[in-house]
Amino acid sequence: MDRPATDISLWTGSPPITDGRLQDFVADPIACMRKLHREHGDIAALRESEQQLVFIFSPELNHQVLSDSKLFHSRFFALRGPKKSALRRLTSGLLTMNGDEHKQQRRLVAAPFEKRTIGVYHDTISSLTDEMLDAWQPGTTLDLAQEMTVLMRRITSSILFGADQMEIALEIGEMLDPWVEVNHHLSLGAFLPTEDFMPRYEELLALAERLESRILDLIRFRREAGKLGSDLLSQLIRGHDQTGVSNEQLVGHVAVLFGAAHMTSALTLGWTLFLLAQHPDVMRSLFRELLAGAYDEPLAAFDSGKGLLLDRVLRESMRVLPASSYSQRSNAVPMELGPLSLPRNTVIIFSQFMTQHRPDLFPNPETFDPDRWLSITPSPYEYLPFGAGPRLCLGAPLALMTMKSILPRILRRYRLSVAAGAEITGRVVSTMLNPIGGLPMEVARQDGRFAASPVWGNIHTLIDLPEAAHERRAAA
Repeated sequence: MDRPATDISLWTGSPPITDGRLQDFVADPIACMRKLHREHGDIAALRESEQQLVFIFSPELNHQVLSDSKLFHSRFFALRGPKKSALRRLTSGLLTMNGDEHKQQRRLVAAPFEKRTIGVYHDTISSLTDEMLDAWQPGTTLDLAQEMTVLMRRITSSILFGADQMEIALEIGEMLDPWVEVNHHLSLGAFLPTEDFMPRYEELLALAERLESRILDLIRFRREAGKLGSDLLSQLIRGHDQTGVSNEQLVGHVAVLFGAAHMTSALTLGWTLFLLAQHPDVMRSLFRELLAGAYDEPLAAFDSGKGLLLDRVLRESMRVLPASSYSQRSNAVPMELGPLSLPRNTVIIFSQFMTQHRPDLFPNPETFDPDRWLSITPSPYEYLPFGAGPRLCLGAPLALMTMKSILPRILRRYRLSVAAGAEITGRVVSTMLNPIGGLPMEVARQDGRFAASPVWGNIHTLIDLPEAAHERRAAA
């Protein structure tokens, strides 16, 4: 795939617009974006009737859009709900804030995620991981996607809300996933309503009512405990009491931060364990580091300056199968973006998956090759698993520390193999690359006997797996 000219101001020829169905993007975002990129290059629009989505695929355009938070606003939730609805309050967190309000609130919630403070969570992460591993039984097959989701809900609940509120926090975590999914599923329906839009919209409003009710219960329980701690919820309550955070913002912060914190890390852990299982040579090298005691010192894995393979494995996993595969902005004023004239509030999609699969930036981009990180230093707008610019993910340091603490504990105790013949299908749902149908893994005591398993499903359209991992049943 040749890279089009990067200076789109010199664009000649017909506008890069495809007339089609916006629903095609909802149904399969990656396939839709690949098609648009093949047809038009670094910028494209998908138009249906009077509505359109704009897509950008190059680091130059990523930089233009993501670095200017005044001109390009965050638009994570397209459906905000009526002004006094639970849905409106739940979508009032950081991901929908812009301008000075975003800067102020970001500073307020940043402290628990800073590198200098996240070390205090290591013991909690280790303890909860060991509890999970103690329950695993050699000889059984587990859905690693589900295991990682439950683990990250427990870890996130403890860090953000305190271990004493684990039960209600886990319930909130279980409610968040369908709420986010329905919101994103209906987002384009707000432009082009379908027959089922109103019933699903009413479902979304009802989900929001139940979710907000439990979040308010959590806030009330934390207050009634009589002691605000160091967890994020306590800090947000303090900010609320000092008039820095409104009731709506308090509810919105809790929902969005909890959802963002556990979803992306759980998906990254699952995909990383899958990739290691299907690349035995990489797993063998990582196992040698484990045997050599590279991760015996607490937090050693977090120190990427030591050049450990685990760091490269995670970087490459987040490149080739990024948990957050696309996100969006909207322009605050009418403007020209390359050859396109954009009315105010046009949805602009940028894609981690598409940019990180560019062969001009990452040769053999569909190949899982952790050692490529020994010689490359991509810019923040070429490699952006946590976003880039002034809205760079606050939780990135905590997420990396968490995953680098969890993975060695799993891999020391167990050898994980993908169930032979399993269907592995990756599909973007609510911007997240999910393993639809799970990640079935066979659990064995760690013995160093690593081997890939034949699998089928659309995973073969997303990455190139070693030949031993191929099964030719409807791989596409």
